[in-house]
Amino acid sequence: MSEEELVKRINFLSKKSKQEGLNDIEKQEQKNLRQEYVNRFKNNLRQQLDNIKIQKN
Repeated sequence: MSEEELVKRINFLSKKSKQEGLNDIEKQEQKNLRQEYVNRFKNNLRQQLDNIKIQKN
């Protein structure tokens, strides 16, 4: 699942949760998708930080 699809699905479940509620399967899916998003974000940040080089003058 691409990042864009992941965010769209998370947003859809969030909106549905506020409007009509989620069943147990959807709640678990929402929890899993949010965790996947957080993991991707952390990995991306970690990669960016690993590529930073400090230069001394």
